[in-house]
Amino acid sequence: MEDKLKRGLPIGTEDFGEIIEQGSFYVDKTAFIEEILKDNAKVKLFTRPRRFGKTLTLSMLRYFFDIENKNRNRELFSELYISNSEYIKYQGQYPVIFVTFKDLKEDTWEECLKSVKSLISDLYDKYSFIRKNLDDRNKKKFDKIFYEEDGNYEKGLLDISKYLYRYYGKRVILLIDEYDTPLINAYEKGFYDKAITFFSTLYSSVLKTNDYLQTGVLTGILKVVKEGIFSGLNNIEVYTVFDEHYSSFFGFTEKEVEKTVKEYGLADEIAKVKKWYDGYKFGNSEIYNPWSILKYLKRGKTESYWINTASDLTILRLLKQANDSMFEGLLNIFNGENSVQQIDVSSEMNSMQDSQEIWRLMLFSGYLTVDKKIDEKTYSLKLPNYEVKSFFKEKFLDYNYKENKGLFKKMINALLLKDITKYEEILRKILLNSMSYHDGAKEEKFYHNLILGMLLYLDDKYSIKSNIEEGYGRTDVLMFPLNKKLNPGFIFEFKVSEKGDDESMEKAVNEALNQIKDKEYEVEMQQHKVKDILNLGIAFNGKKVKVKLG
Repeated sequence: MEDKLKRGLPIGTEDFGEIIEQGSFYVDKTAFIEEILKDNAKVKLFTRPRRFGKTLTLSMLRYFFDIENKNRNRELFSELYISNSEYIKYQGQYPVIFVTFKDLKEDTWEECLKSVKSLISDLYDKYSFIRKNLDDRNKKKFDKIFYEEDGNYEKGLLDISKYLYRYYGKRVILLIDEYDTPLINAYEKGFYDKAITFFSTLYSSVLKTNDYLQTGVLTGILKVVKEGIFSGLNNIEVYTVFDEHYSSFFGFTEKEVEKTVKEYGLADEIAKVKKWYDGYKFGNSEIYNPWSILKYLKRGKTESYWINTASDLTILRLLKQANDSMFEGLLNIFNGENSVQQIDVSSEMNSMQDSQEIWRLMLFSGYLTVDKKIDEKTYSLKLPNYEVKSFFKEKFLDYNYKENKGLFKKMINALLLKDITKYEEILRKILLNSMSYHDGAKEEKFYHNLILGMLLYLDDKYSIKSNIEEGYGRTDVLMFPLNKKLNPGFIFEFKVSEKGDDESMEKAVNEALNQIKDKEYEVEMQQHKVKDILNLGIAFNGKKVKVKLG
Protein backbone atom coordinates (compact mmCIF):
# COMPACT_ATOMS: atom_id res chain seq x y z
CA MET A 1 0.00 0.00 0.00
CA GLU A 2 2.86 2.38 0.83
CA ASP A 3 4.38 2.03 -2.67
CA LYS A 4 1.14 3.25 -4.26
CA LEU A 5 1.46 6.53 -2.37
CA LYS A 6 4.81 7.29 -3.92
CA ARG A 7 4.73 9.65 -6.88
CA GLY A 8 6.28 8.47 -10.11
CA LEU A 9 9.78 9.75 -10.79
CA PRO A 10 10.03 11.90 -13.95
CA ILE A 11 13.56 10.89 -14.87
CA GLY A 12 14.42 12.36 -18.24
CA THR A 13 11.15 14.34 -18.39
CA GLU A 14 11.67 18.11 -18.52
CA ASP A 15 8.16 19.14 -19.60
CA PHE A 16 6.43 20.82 -16.65
CA GLY A 17 2.91 20.16 -17.95
CA GLU A 18 3.54 16.47 -18.45
CA ILE A 19 4.98 16.07 -14.95
CA ILE A 20 2.05 17.81 -13.26
CA GLU A 21 -0.65 16.12 -15.35
CA GLN A 22 0.79 12.68 -14.61
CA GLY A 23 1.05 13.42 -10.89
CA SER A 24 4.78 12.73 -10.98
CA PHE A 25 7.27 13.79 -8.33
CA TYR A 26 7.79 17.57 -8.39
CA VAL A 27 9.44 19.93 -5.95
CA ASP A 28 7.42 23.15 -5.99
CA LYS A 29 9.64 25.89 -7.41
CA THR A 30 6.83 28.19 -8.59
CA ALA A 31 7.96 30.94 -6.23
CA PHE A 32 10.56 31.49 -8.95
CA ILE A 33 7.77 32.93 -11.14
CA GLU A 34 6.98 35.50 -8.47
CA GLU A 35 10.64 36.52 -8.21
CA ILE A 36 10.95 36.82 -11.99
CA LEU A 37 7.98 39.19 -12.09
CA LYS A 38 9.39 41.30 -9.26
CA ASP A 39 12.72 41.57 -11.10
CA ASN A 40 12.70 44.62 -13.39
CA ALA A 41 15.68 43.51 -15.47
CA LYS A 42 14.65 43.19 -19.11
CA VAL A 43 16.89 40.16 -19.62
CA LYS A 44 17.97 37.68 -16.95
CA LEU A 45 20.71 35.09 -17.40
CA PHE A 46 20.97 32.21 -14.94
CA THR A 47 24.21 30.18 -14.99
CA ARG A 48 24.07 26.79 -13.32
CA PRO A 49 25.61 23.36 -13.95
CA ARG A 50 24.00 20.90 -16.34
CA ARG A 51 21.05 18.89 -15.05
CA PHE A 52 20.22 21.25 -12.22
CA GLY A 53 16.66 21.86 -13.41
CA LYS A 54 17.19 24.74 -15.83
CA THR A 55 15.15 23.27 -18.69
CA LEU A 56 12.29 22.27 -16.37
CA THR A 57 12.29 25.76 -14.83
CA LEU A 58 11.94 27.43 -18.23
CA SER A 59 9.24 24.91 -19.16
CA MET A 60 7.37 25.99 -16.03
CA LEU A 61 7.64 29.64 -17.12
CA ARG A 62 6.34 28.73 -20.59
CA TYR A 63 3.23 27.03 -19.22
CA PHE A 64 2.61 29.90 -16.81
CA PHE A 65 2.93 32.86 -19.17
CA ASP A 66 1.74 31.37 -22.48
CA ILE A 67 -1.43 33.04 -23.77
CA GLU A 68 -2.32 29.89 -25.71
CA ASN A 69 -4.27 27.30 -23.66
CA LYS A 70 -4.21 29.67 -20.70
CA ASN A 71 -7.27 28.18 -19.00
CA ARG A 72 -5.98 24.62 -19.27
CA ASN A 73 -2.53 25.69 -18.15
CA ARG A 74 -3.93 27.49 -15.11
CA GLU A 75 -5.05 24.13 -13.74
CA LEU A 76 -1.45 22.97 -13.68
CA PHE A 77 -0.67 25.54 -10.99
CA SER A 78 -3.81 25.08 -8.88
CA GLU A 79 -2.07 23.22 -6.07
CA LEU A 80 1.26 25.03 -6.22
CA TYR A 81 2.62 28.06 -4.38
CA ILE A 82 2.01 30.57 -7.17
CA SER A 83 -1.75 29.92 -7.16
CA ASN A 84 -2.03 31.81 -3.87
CA SER A 85 0.22 34.67 -4.94
CA GLU A 86 -0.99 38.03 -6.21
CA TYR A 87 1.21 37.38 -9.24
CA ILE A 88 -1.12 34.65 -10.48
CA LYS A 89 -2.85 37.46 -12.40
CA TYR A 90 0.00 37.34 -14.93
CA GLN A 91 -0.76 33.72 -15.83
CA GLY A 92 -1.61 33.28 -19.52
CA GLN A 93 -0.98 36.91 -20.41
CA TYR A 94 1.85 36.75 -22.97
CA PRO A 95 2.89 35.00 -26.15
CA VAL A 96 5.94 32.86 -25.35
CA ILE A 97 8.93 31.84 -27.44
CA PHE A 98 10.70 28.85 -25.91
CA VAL A 99 13.79 27.38 -27.51
CA THR A 100 16.39 24.99 -26.13
CA PHE A 101 19.88 24.51 -27.54
CA LYS A 102 20.87 21.75 -25.12
CA ASP A 103 21.07 19.10 -27.85
CA LEU A 104 23.19 21.09 -30.33
CA LYS A 105 26.34 18.97 -30.12
CA GLU A 106 27.20 18.35 -33.77
CA ASP A 107 30.72 17.58 -34.96
CA THR A 108 30.99 20.26 -37.66
CA TRP A 109 29.76 23.80 -38.17
CA GLU A 110 27.78 22.73 -41.24
CA GLU A 111 25.90 20.12 -39.19
CA CYS A 112 25.39 22.59 -36.35
CA LEU A 113 23.99 25.28 -38.65
CA LYS A 114 21.66 22.76 -40.26
CA SER A 115 20.32 21.77 -36.83
CA VAL A 116 19.85 25.41 -35.81
CA LYS A 117 17.91 26.12 -39.01
CA SER A 118 15.71 23.08 -38.38
CA LEU A 119 15.11 24.16 -34.79
CA ILE A 120 14.09 27.70 -35.78
CA SER A 121 11.97 26.32 -38.63
CA ASP A 122 10.12 24.10 -36.13
CA LEU A 123 9.44 27.21 -34.04
CA TYR A 124 7.88 28.90 -37.07
CA ASP A 125 5.83 25.77 -37.70
CA LYS A 126 4.44 25.98 -34.16
CA TYR A 127 3.17 29.48 -34.91
CA SER A 128 2.17 28.86 -38.54
CA PHE A 129 -1.36 30.06 -37.74
CA ILE A 130 -0.11 33.66 -37.59
CA ARG A 131 1.14 33.55 -41.19
CA LYS A 132 -2.26 34.48 -42.59
CA ASN A 133 -2.08 37.84 -40.80
CA LEU A 134 1.26 38.83 -42.34
CA ASP A 135 1.72 41.14 -45.30
CA ASP A 136 3.29 39.75 -48.48
CA ARG A 137 6.80 40.89 -47.59
CA ASN A 138 6.78 39.21 -44.17
CA LYS A 139 5.06 36.12 -45.56
CA LYS A 140 8.03 35.63 -47.87
CA LYS A 141 10.46 36.01 -44.96
CA PHE A 142 8.35 33.65 -42.87
CA ASP A 143 8.17 31.02 -45.62
CA LYS A 144 11.91 30.97 -46.25
CA ILE A 145 12.52 29.88 -42.67
CA PHE A 146 9.39 27.71 -42.48
CA TYR A 147 10.56 25.68 -45.50
CA GLU A 148 14.23 25.78 -44.37
CA GLU A 149 15.33 27.73 -47.41
CA ASP A 150 17.85 30.56 -47.59
CA GLY A 151 16.23 32.70 -44.93
CA ASN A 152 17.64 35.19 -42.46
CA TYR A 153 18.05 32.75 -39.58
CA GLU A 154 20.29 35.11 -37.59
CA LYS A 155 17.24 37.37 -37.18
CA GLY A 156 14.82 34.44 -36.90
CA LEU A 157 14.00 34.94 -33.22
CA LEU A 158 13.65 38.70 -33.63
CA ASP A 159 11.26 38.29 -36.55
CA ILE A 160 9.03 35.70 -34.88
CA SER A 161 8.76 37.94 -31.82
CA LYS A 162 7.61 40.76 -34.11
CA TYR A 163 5.01 38.54 -35.78
CA LEU A 164 3.67 37.36 -32.41
CA TYR A 165 3.47 40.90 -31.08
CA ARG A 166 1.46 42.03 -34.09
CA TYR A 167 -0.86 39.02 -33.82
CA TYR A 168 -1.61 39.25 -30.10
CA GLY A 169 -0.94 42.92 -29.45
CA LYS A 170 1.31 41.95 -26.54
CA ARG A 171 5.06 41.80 -26.12
CA VAL A 172 6.62 38.34 -25.93
CA ILE A 173 8.30 36.36 -23.20
CA LEU A 174 11.54 34.90 -24.62
CA LEU A 175 12.96 31.75 -23.00
CA ILE A 176 16.32 30.44 -24.25
CA ASP A 177 17.55 27.26 -22.59
CA GLU A 178 21.26 26.31 -22.53
CA TYR A 179 22.21 29.19 -24.79
CA ASP A 180 25.95 28.38 -24.47
CA THR A 181 25.82 24.63 -25.23
CA PRO A 182 26.51 25.10 -28.96
CA LEU A 183 29.38 27.48 -28.12
CA ILE A 184 31.06 25.09 -25.68
CA ASN A 185 30.58 22.25 -28.16
CA ALA A 186 31.97 24.39 -30.98
CA TYR A 187 35.06 25.15 -28.91
CA GLU A 188 35.62 21.46 -28.29
CA LYS A 189 35.02 20.50 -31.94
CA GLY A 190 37.13 23.29 -33.46
CA PHE A 191 34.60 25.61 -35.12
CA TYR A 192 34.13 28.17 -32.35
CA ASP A 193 34.83 31.26 -34.50
CA LYS A 194 32.05 30.41 -36.95
CA ALA A 195 29.62 29.54 -34.17
CA ILE A 196 30.20 32.68 -32.12
CA THR A 197 29.68 34.89 -35.18
CA PHE A 198 26.28 33.33 -35.90
CA PHE A 199 25.00 33.08 -32.33
CA SER A 200 26.15 36.58 -31.41
CA THR A 201 23.89 37.97 -34.13
CA LEU A 202 21.04 35.60 -33.22
CA TYR A 203 21.10 36.53 -29.53
CA SER A 204 21.99 40.20 -29.71
CA SER A 205 19.31 40.97 -32.34
CA VAL A 206 16.50 39.55 -30.22
CA LEU A 207 17.79 40.81 -26.87
CA LYS A 208 19.25 44.26 -27.53
CA THR A 209 17.07 46.16 -29.97
CA ASN A 210 13.81 44.26 -29.76
CA ASP A 211 10.80 46.52 -29.20
CA TYR A 212 8.57 43.45 -29.07
CA LEU A 213 10.25 41.89 -26.02
CA GLN A 214 8.54 41.90 -22.62
CA THR A 215 11.29 40.00 -20.85
CA GLY A 216 13.93 37.43 -21.69
CA VAL A 217 15.16 34.57 -19.50
CA LEU A 218 18.27 32.63 -20.53
CA THR A 219 20.03 29.72 -18.92
CA GLY A 220 23.49 28.28 -19.46
CA ILE A 221 26.75 27.41 -17.74
CA LEU A 222 28.84 30.49 -18.53
CA LYS A 223 28.42 34.14 -19.33
CA VAL A 224 30.23 34.23 -22.67
CA VAL A 225 31.49 37.75 -23.41
CA LYS A 226 33.23 37.02 -26.71
CA GLU A 227 31.93 39.03 -29.70
CA GLY A 228 29.70 41.17 -27.48
CA ILE A 229 26.68 38.90 -27.04
CA PHE A 230 25.71 40.92 -23.97
CA SER A 231 27.61 44.16 -24.53
CA GLY A 232 25.38 47.16 -25.08
CA LEU A 233 22.55 45.43 -23.25
CA ASN A 234 22.06 47.80 -20.35
CA ASN A 235 19.13 46.11 -18.66
CA ILE A 236 20.50 42.61 -18.06
CA GLU A 237 21.12 40.84 -14.79
CA VAL A 238 23.35 37.79 -14.57
CA TYR A 239 22.74 35.42 -11.66
CA THR A 240 25.57 32.96 -11.09
CA VAL A 241 26.39 30.43 -8.37
CA PHE A 242 27.82 33.34 -6.39
CA ASP A 243 24.52 35.20 -6.04
CA GLU A 244 22.12 34.86 -3.15
CA HIS A 245 19.09 35.95 -5.18
CA TYR A 246 17.40 32.92 -6.79
CA SER A 247 19.96 30.65 -5.09
CA SER A 248 17.48 27.96 -3.97
CA PHE A 249 15.52 27.58 -7.23
CA PHE A 250 17.95 25.37 -9.15
CA GLY A 251 18.66 22.07 -7.42
CA PHE A 252 17.18 20.74 -4.19
CA THR A 253 17.65 22.29 -0.75
CA GLU A 254 18.41 20.14 2.26
CA LYS A 255 14.84 20.43 3.56
CA GLU A 256 13.48 19.38 0.17
CA VAL A 257 15.77 16.33 0.08
CA GLU A 258 14.94 15.31 3.65
CA LYS A 259 11.23 15.45 2.84
CA THR A 260 11.76 13.53 -0.39
CA VAL A 261 13.79 10.62 0.99
CA LYS A 262 11.21 10.26 3.73
CA GLU A 263 8.43 10.01 1.11
CA TYR A 264 10.32 7.22 -0.63
CA GLY A 265 11.15 5.32 2.52
CA LEU A 266 14.86 6.16 2.48
CA ALA A 267 15.08 8.52 5.46
CA ASP A 268 17.70 6.31 7.15
CA GLU A 269 20.03 6.86 4.18
CA ILE A 270 20.19 10.66 4.44
CA ALA A 271 23.82 10.73 5.66
CA LYS A 272 24.95 8.64 2.70
CA VAL A 273 22.89 10.77 0.29
CA LYS A 274 24.46 13.91 1.71
CA LYS A 275 27.98 12.53 1.24
CA TRP A 276 27.34 11.66 -2.40
CA TYR A 277 25.10 14.44 -3.73
CA ASP A 278 25.16 17.45 -1.38
CA GLY A 279 27.90 20.05 -1.09
CA TYR A 280 27.01 22.65 -3.72
CA LYS A 281 26.85 26.21 -2.52
CA PHE A 282 24.78 28.64 -4.59
CA GLY A 283 24.85 32.02 -2.88
CA ASN A 284 24.35 31.02 0.75
CA SER A 285 22.12 28.05 -0.07
CA GLU A 286 23.24 24.46 0.42
CA ILE A 287 22.15 22.56 -2.68
CA TYR A 288 21.88 18.91 -3.69
CA ASN A 289 22.25 17.65 -7.25
CA PRO A 290 18.62 17.09 -8.38
CA TRP A 291 19.33 14.68 -11.25
CA SER A 292 21.34 12.39 -9.00
CA ILE A 293 18.69 12.52 -6.28
CA LEU A 294 16.00 11.37 -8.72
CA LYS A 295 18.21 8.56 -10.02
CA TYR A 296 19.03 7.54 -6.46
CA LEU A 297 15.32 7.44 -5.53
CA LYS A 298 14.69 5.26 -8.58
CA ARG A 299 17.48 2.75 -7.96
CA GLY A 300 17.83 3.00 -4.20
CA LYS A 301 21.62 2.99 -4.18
CA THR A 302 24.32 5.65 -4.15
CA GLU A 303 26.55 5.81 -7.22
CA SER A 304 27.62 8.34 -9.85
CA TYR A 305 24.59 9.40 -11.88
CA TRP A 306 25.19 13.01 -12.88
CA ILE A 307 28.63 12.68 -14.38
CA ASN A 308 29.18 12.20 -18.12
CA THR A 309 27.48 15.42 -19.13
CA ALA A 310 28.39 17.91 -21.84
CA SER A 311 31.58 19.47 -20.51
CA ASP A 312 33.40 16.33 -19.32
CA LEU A 313 35.60 15.96 -22.39
CA THR A 314 36.50 19.65 -22.49
CA ILE A 315 37.50 19.68 -18.83
CA LEU A 316 39.53 16.47 -19.02
CA ARG A 317 41.42 17.66 -22.09
CA LEU A 318 42.15 21.02 -20.49
CA LEU A 319 43.35 19.39 -17.28
CA LYS A 320 45.76 17.18 -19.20
CA GLN A 321 47.31 20.34 -20.67
CA ALA A 322 47.30 22.22 -17.35
CA ASN A 323 50.45 23.85 -16.02
CA ASP A 324 52.17 22.92 -12.77
CA SER A 325 50.37 25.50 -10.61
CA MET A 326 47.00 24.36 -11.95
CA PHE A 327 47.83 20.74 -11.25
CA GLU A 328 49.07 21.51 -7.75
CA GLY A 329 45.79 23.24 -6.95
CA LEU A 330 43.84 20.22 -8.17
CA LEU A 331 45.95 17.85 -6.11
CA ASN A 332 45.08 19.86 -3.01
CA ILE A 333 41.40 19.61 -3.90
CA PHE A 334 41.58 15.87 -4.58
CA ASN A 335 43.09 15.43 -1.13
CA GLY A 336 40.07 17.09 0.48
CA GLU A 337 41.72 20.48 0.82
CA ASN A 338 40.79 23.82 -0.75
CA SER A 339 42.36 25.84 -3.54
CA VAL A 340 42.20 29.65 -3.57
CA GLN A 341 41.55 31.06 -7.06
CA GLN A 342 40.62 34.27 -8.84
CA ILE A 343 37.24 33.77 -10.53
CA ASP A 344 35.52 36.17 -12.93
CA VAL A 345 31.89 35.53 -13.87
CA SER A 346 32.50 36.30 -17.55
CA SER A 347 34.26 33.88 -19.90
CA GLU A 348 36.12 34.20 -23.17
CA MET A 349 35.93 30.74 -24.61
CA ASN A 350 38.90 31.25 -26.93
CA SER A 351 41.31 31.58 -23.99
CA MET A 352 40.54 28.21 -22.43
CA GLN A 353 44.22 27.35 -22.11
CA ASP A 354 44.43 29.98 -19.38
CA SER A 355 44.30 28.30 -15.96
CA GLN A 356 41.76 30.79 -14.61
CA GLU A 357 39.38 29.92 -17.45
CA ILE A 358 39.73 26.24 -16.54
CA TRP A 359 38.97 26.94 -12.88
CA ARG A 360 35.94 28.99 -13.96
CA LEU A 361 34.62 26.26 -16.24
CA MET A 362 35.06 23.62 -13.54
CA LEU A 363 33.26 25.77 -10.98
CA PHE A 364 30.33 26.77 -13.17
CA SER A 365 30.01 23.24 -14.62
CA GLY A 366 29.55 21.80 -11.13
CA TYR A 367 32.85 19.94 -10.72
CA LEU A 368 33.89 22.36 -7.98
CA THR A 369 31.99 24.52 -5.55
CA VAL A 370 32.69 27.54 -3.39
CA ASP A 371 33.75 26.89 0.18
CA LYS A 372 34.01 30.57 1.07
CA LYS A 373 34.46 33.98 -0.49
CA ILE A 374 37.74 35.68 0.38
CA ASP A 375 37.31 38.99 -1.46
CA GLU A 376 35.47 40.39 -4.49
CA LYS A 377 36.95 37.97 -7.02
CA THR A 378 38.84 35.48 -4.85
CA TYR A 379 37.25 32.24 -3.71
CA SER A 380 38.28 29.13 -1.86
CA LEU A 381 37.16 26.16 -3.98
CA LYS A 382 36.63 22.50 -3.15
CA LEU A 383 35.08 19.31 -4.49
CA PRO A 384 31.34 19.36 -3.70
CA ASN A 385 30.80 15.68 -2.94
CA TYR A 386 31.88 12.09 -3.38
CA GLU A 387 30.07 11.71 -6.71
CA VAL A 388 32.35 14.30 -8.31
CA LYS A 389 35.43 12.93 -6.59
CA SER A 390 34.72 9.46 -7.96
CA PHE A 391 34.37 11.01 -11.43
CA PHE A 392 37.86 12.48 -11.32
CA LYS A 393 39.30 9.27 -9.97
CA GLU A 394 37.82 7.15 -12.76
CA LYS A 395 38.15 9.63 -15.61
CA PHE A 396 41.79 10.27 -14.76
CA LEU A 397 42.44 6.66 -15.72
CA ASP A 398 40.12 6.62 -18.73
CA TYR A 399 41.49 9.78 -20.27
CA ASN A 400 45.18 9.57 -19.40
CA TYR A 401 45.81 5.86 -19.73
CA LYS A 402 43.08 4.50 -22.02
CA GLU A 403 44.43 1.11 -23.17
CA ASN A 404 46.79 1.09 -20.16
CA LYS A 405 43.97 1.19 -17.60
CA GLY A 406 44.31 -2.51 -16.81
CA LEU A 407 48.07 -2.11 -16.40
CA PHE A 408 47.52 0.84 -14.09
CA LYS A 409 45.35 -1.18 -11.72
CA LYS A 410 47.85 -4.05 -11.73
CA MET A 411 50.60 -1.58 -10.85
CA ILE A 412 48.60 -0.27 -7.89
CA ASN A 413 47.95 -3.81 -6.68
CA ALA A 414 51.66 -4.61 -6.92
CA LEU A 415 52.40 -1.57 -4.76
CA LEU A 416 49.89 -2.63 -2.10
CA LEU A 417 51.39 -6.14 -2.12
CA LYS A 418 54.85 -4.58 -1.70
CA ASP A 419 56.00 -6.28 -4.91
CA ILE A 420 58.33 -3.45 -5.91
CA THR A 421 59.91 -5.38 -8.78
CA LYS A 422 56.50 -5.87 -10.38
CA TYR A 423 55.57 -2.26 -9.65
CA GLU A 424 58.71 -1.04 -11.46
CA GLU A 425 58.09 -3.35 -14.42
CA ILE A 426 54.50 -2.14 -14.96
CA LEU A 427 55.39 1.52 -14.40
CA ARG A 428 58.03 1.20 -17.12
CA LYS A 429 55.44 -0.25 -19.53
CA ILE A 430 52.98 2.56 -18.80
CA LEU A 431 55.62 5.22 -19.35
CA LEU A 432 56.61 3.64 -22.66
CA ASN A 433 53.00 3.43 -23.83
CA SER A 434 51.68 6.74 -22.52
CA MET A 435 54.42 9.31 -22.86
CA SER A 436 55.66 10.99 -26.00
CA TYR A 437 59.28 12.08 -26.31
CA HIS A 438 58.33 15.63 -25.32
CA ASP A 439 56.47 14.43 -22.21
CA GLY A 440 59.72 13.25 -20.74
CA ALA A 441 60.99 16.71 -19.94
CA LYS A 442 63.79 16.73 -17.36
CA GLU A 443 61.72 18.25 -14.62
CA GLU A 444 61.28 16.46 -11.35
CA LYS A 445 57.93 18.19 -10.92
CA PHE A 446 56.51 16.45 -13.98
CA TYR A 447 57.26 12.97 -12.69
CA HIS A 448 56.11 13.95 -9.23
CA ASN A 449 52.71 14.97 -10.61
CA LEU A 450 52.49 11.87 -12.77
CA ILE A 451 53.08 9.47 -9.89
CA LEU A 452 50.91 11.42 -7.47
CA GLY A 453 48.06 11.33 -9.96
CA MET A 454 48.36 7.56 -9.99
CA LEU A 455 48.48 7.33 -6.23
CA LEU A 456 45.33 9.42 -5.85
CA TYR A 457 43.45 6.36 -7.01
CA LEU A 458 44.17 4.95 -3.55
CA ASP A 459 42.54 7.82 -1.68
CA ASP A 460 40.01 5.46 -0.04
CA LYS A 461 42.91 3.55 1.53
CA TYR A 462 45.42 6.34 2.10
CA SER A 463 45.75 9.93 3.13
CA ILE A 464 48.20 11.30 0.59
CA LYS A 465 50.35 14.39 1.11
CA SER A 466 52.73 16.05 -1.31
CA ASN A 467 55.65 18.47 -0.92
CA ILE A 468 55.18 18.99 2.79
CA GLU A 469 57.79 19.75 5.46
CA GLU A 470 59.02 16.50 7.02
CA GLY A 471 62.04 16.16 9.30
CA TYR A 472 64.67 18.56 7.94
CA GLY A 473 63.51 18.87 4.33
CA ARG A 474 60.65 18.48 1.88
CA THR A 475 59.47 15.04 0.79
CA ASP A 476 57.77 14.38 -2.53
CA VAL A 477 54.92 12.06 -1.49
CA LEU A 478 53.79 10.60 1.83
CA MET A 479 51.04 7.97 1.91
CA PHE A 480 49.50 7.45 5.35
CA PRO A 481 47.46 4.21 5.58
CA LEU A 482 43.93 4.72 6.90
CA ASN A 483 44.11 1.15 8.22
CA LYS A 484 47.57 0.81 9.80
CA LYS A 485 47.13 -2.91 10.45
CA LEU A 486 46.15 -3.75 6.89
CA ASN A 487 48.31 -1.50 4.71
CA PRO A 488 51.89 -0.19 4.89
CA GLY A 489 52.88 3.47 4.73
CA PHE A 490 54.88 4.74 1.75
CA ILE A 491 57.43 7.53 1.37
CA PHE A 492 58.41 8.44 -2.20
CA GLU A 493 61.36 10.54 -3.28
CA PHE A 494 61.79 11.27 -7.01
CA LYS A 495 64.99 12.14 -8.82
CA VAL A 496 65.75 12.95 -12.45
CA SER A 497 68.96 11.36 -13.71
CA GLU A 498 71.19 13.36 -16.07
CA LYS A 499 71.87 10.18 -18.05
CA GLY A 500 69.93 7.00 -18.72
CA ASP A 501 72.70 4.44 -18.25
CA ASP A 502 72.45 1.93 -15.40
CA GLU A 503 75.19 3.54 -13.30
CA SER A 504 73.61 7.00 -13.50
CA MET A 505 70.15 5.66 -12.70
CA GLU A 506 71.49 3.69 -9.74
CA LYS A 507 73.25 6.78 -8.43
CA ALA A 508 70.07 8.88 -8.70
CA VAL A 509 67.86 6.33 -6.97
CA ASN A 510 70.38 6.00 -4.12
CA GLU A 511 70.42 9.76 -3.72
CA ALA A 512 66.65 9.65 -3.33
CA LEU A 513 66.80 6.95 -0.63
CA ASN A 514 69.64 8.72 1.19
CA GLN A 515 67.59 11.93 1.21
CA ILE A 516 64.68 10.13 2.88
CA LYS A 517 67.05 8.81 5.55
CA ASP A 518 69.17 11.93 6.05
CA LYS A 519 66.18 14.28 6.22
CA GLU A 520 64.28 11.93 8.54
CA TYR A 521 61.12 11.88 6.45
CA GLU A 522 59.70 9.04 8.54
CA VAL A 523 59.17 11.28 11.59
CA GLU A 524 55.47 12.15 11.07
CA MET A 525 54.55 8.66 9.96
CA GLN A 526 56.11 7.23 13.10
CA GLN A 527 54.25 9.81 15.16
CA HIS A 528 51.05 8.47 13.60
CA LYS A 529 52.11 5.03 14.86
CA VAL A 530 52.63 3.56 11.39
CA LYS A 531 55.01 0.67 11.93
CA ASP A 532 55.26 -0.80 8.43
CA ILE A 533 56.92 1.95 6.38
CA LEU A 534 58.36 1.49 2.88
CA ASN A 535 60.83 4.02 1.52
CA LEU A 536 60.88 4.16 -2.27
CA GLY A 537 63.44 5.98 -4.36
CA ILE A 538 62.41 6.48 -7.98
CA ALA A 539 64.77 7.77 -10.69
CA PHE A 540 63.65 8.92 -14.15
CA ASN A 541 65.36 9.69 -17.40
CA GLY A 542 62.94 10.29 -20.25
CA LYS A 543 60.93 7.09 -20.52
CA LYS A 544 63.37 5.16 -18.36
CA VAL A 545 62.59 4.51 -14.71
CA LYS A 546 64.25 2.73 -11.82
CA VAL A 547 62.53 1.98 -8.50
CA LYS A 548 64.42 0.91 -5.40
CA LEU A 549 63.23 -0.04 -1.93
CA GLY A 550 65.25 1.46 0.92
